[in-house]
Amino acid sequence: MRMRTKKWAKPELAVCPFYIKNPEDYRGNWKGYFKNDNPIHLELGCGKGRFLAQVAVVNQDINFIGVDLSSDMLGLTKRNIEASYKEKSLEIKNVCTTWQNIERIENIISGDVIDRIYINFCNPWHKPKQYKKRLTHTRQLLNYRKFLKDSGEVHFKTDDDQLFSHSLSYFEEAEFEVIYQTTDLHSSGYEPNYRTEHEDMYSAEGIKIKFLIAKKV
Repeated sequence: MRMRTKKWAKPELAVCPFYIKNPEDYRGNWKGYFKNDNPIHLELGCGKGRFLAQVAVVNQDINFIGVDLSSDMLGLTKRNIEASYKEKSLEIKNVCTTWQNIERIENIISGDVIDRIYINFCNPWHKPKQYKKRLTHTRQLLNYRKFLKDSGEVHFKTDDDQLFSHSLSYFEEAEFEVIYQTTDLHSSGYEPNYRTEHEDMYSAEGIKIKFLIAKKV
């Protein structure tokens, strides 16, 4: 179901201090944006921002970038981040959001700068002619390698059995080592697990969550 247009989103983003309207300005200089040398984690397709709001507020020694194409989604991300930091009486310093078509993520990120990438419940694109659109497709993973540090990790969650199975092959083809995998995340004992909206929705339907960690080698 398509999200209804949120007329308030663009005006709020326009004055949001942690939303970056022109991310290409920081290509090659994200440490300059954060003004420190802390590790940088990147969420591709941050959606409503529930995951980002949870993980960033409890990891103040890590910088986070959330990327999505939809201003409506990013407006919700903004509000979720603000609420999370307000609850803990913290200033928002270690997280930012921006827009970009993830197939062209290299327009805004270059160099050996990202320590970890999160991909949560991306579109499974079930038709074979659409496979290359998958955020875990070999073509995309090879692009991520260009800015992911050596031994950097990709954390991937999905509800989709086919996408998970295919992604295992994609990571192998792109010369990543899968160092952890489970087809039932919530019964695996893996911690910490920050749940997304989709994760709760699919779990409520009885669908098991698939998860893997792949390391750049």
